[in-house]
Amino acid sequence: MITGDASYIKKMNRSLILKEILKEGMLSRADVSKATALTRATVSGQVADLLSEELVVEKEIEYNQVGRKPIMLSINAEAGYAIGIDLEYDQISFAISDLQGSLVLTDTMKLQQYNAYEDILLLLTGQIKRYQERFADSRYGIIGIVIAIHGLVSTDEVIHYIPSFDWHDVPLKRDLENALGLQVKLENNANLSAFAECVFFHHETNDLLSVTLHSGIGMGMMFNHSFFRGQDGFAGEIGHMIVVPGGLPCNCGNKGCWEKYASETSILQLLRAKKPGEDMTYAQIGRWIEAKDPDVTELMEQFIYYLSIGLNNMINIYNPEVVVLDSELLRIYPDSLQLIEANLNSRVSHYREIKISTIGKKSCVLGACAIAIQSFLQVPVLNLPYKG
Repeated sequence: MITGDASYIKKMNRSLILKEILKEGMLSRADVSKATALTRATVSGQVADLLSEELVVEKEIEYNQVGRKPIMLSINAEAGYAIGIDLEYDQISFAISDLQGSLVLTDTMKLQQYNAYEDILLLLTGQIKRYQERFADSRYGIIGIVIAIHGLVSTDEVIHYIPSFDWHDVPLKRDLENALGLQVKLENNANLSAFAECVFFHHETNDLLSVTLHSGIGMGMMFNHSFFRGQDGFAGEIGHMIVVPGGLPCNCGNKGCWEKYASETSILQLLRAKKPGEDMTYAQIGRWIEAKDPDVTELMEQFIYYLSIGLNNMINIYNPEVVVLDSELLRIYPDSLQLIEANLNSRVSHYREIKISTIGKKSCVLGACAIAIQSFLQVPVLNLPYKG
């Protein structure tokens, strides 16, 4: 039972009601009362406020039985919009979602090889302002902006280091907020992918690791519906775990880092060396895999071998319920999960499930949008249906 002063209790009850409506998509007032254990009078009063604020709408559903048609409550998806941004080394990906987490718009801006910080700041500011204008007619307009950073972000949201841009201690959050007059949140890209997996798929999972295997290797960690960040916010840089002592040199300063052997970038570099001049798309790689090309087969076996070494270490350290792997190469390689699990032979390793991400690379921007929605609606746990 929630106790405290009246305003605090009202705020908590509101959060509970919104959480259940978001989770189920549509609920009657009676169902809300059952799900939250709140009295019908409390639910009716809260719903009246939410209706006046246009955060919730009423809908009649088809009803073939005798009696009144039930009035269902759902989140007003068009009341406001969230912006999720993925700041990658070669492009900026933008996504706009409604309040139910459905994407309504996506854009991509290609970056030049050497973009100055000031240039990227101007690109971000200009595009966000265009979105502000486009969605200004909705009740709440842009309700939040969350940017995925492929690097180290401190707990106070200062960019400590982005290897691909060679940025050190960059105040992107402060500069954007000053330019836009809106609150901006920065978060590590792997954390956002982990959050998306929990929000859209693994609703009942308390402990989840999400491993992204694209340009490098990142790990997002969700424990009891919260991020595990470490002391300064830099936890999860698992790609720089050493798996081959004295191995290949890494930009981080060490040798033999996991991402030099088990990231998609490392495998694609090796494949380009074996097949110079070839069109290196996933579709082409899929055709080589189907044809059992010996070069591709050898490299994929090597990829899975080194990937398994790192996963074994992670599982033994964190004992997660679920491990989600975000990799297009694993998606197109037959029986990749079975091959990985066949390498995890330790009797002390415990996990419930390893899965390849259903969401894929857009988990990052979807997670960013979901963070903005959760913050705006002030719900403790966010569960949304995945609509592809």
